[in-house]
Amino acid sequence: MLRESTTAVVARGDVWRGASATEPFEAGWASEAVIFVRALKPPTGAMPLAHVEMSPDGMRWMPEGTTFQMPAERDGIAMVRIAHFGNWLRVATDLPDGAETTVLVTIHLK
Repeated sequence: MLRESTTAVVARGDVWRGASATEPFEAGWASEAVIFVRALKPPTGAMPLAHVEMSPDGMRWMPEGTTFQMPAERDGIAMVRIAHFGNWLRVATDLPDGAETTVLVTIHLK
């Protein structure tokens, strides 16, 4: 059996300040996901932890449980692998006052 796979760009060139999140992505058909977060420009300020969120409807969100350090330098990349996530996925974080980053976030599913 040939498995289906796809790559979804859920944030491209987005500037994150304060409470920020990617666009939601419907991924209920997939059994696993790998998420990459790349800093496209040098971030300013301290970079916090980010977390994966899941949702039953794409509107109300809950932490999935996976956290990771946001990239702290230009072209820095963070990566996480997750499974058992239901239907909707996104990445969220809350940057402290004065902190800012420009991101590229992709979700790779199969």
